[in-house]
Amino acid sequence: MVLADAGILYGLLAVGAGLATGLAGIGAGVGEQGIGAAVVGVVAEEPGFLGKGLFLMLLPETLIIFGLAVSLILMFAWTPFSAIVTP
Repeated sequence: MVLADAGILYGLLAVGAGLATGLAGIGAGVGEQGIGAAVVGVVAEEPGFLGKGLFLMLLPETLIIFGLAVSLILMFAWTPFSAIVTP
């Protein structure tokens, strides 16, 4: 394998890691948008639902943690040279 190809592979790994984290953040934001409005409305009418509402608002944030985990695995645990089979 040529050294320039290794640079391209590491660059593509970095792009994939960035997309994993970025798209997970966008997805969590879209999911939390509707939940936040609903929780504010419910808590305004019934303050006893504050704990359940906060829990529901935290659920989409786990997507970001999963995206970050995938990014860290791509950047540090997997190397492009592990997929190369030498004759």
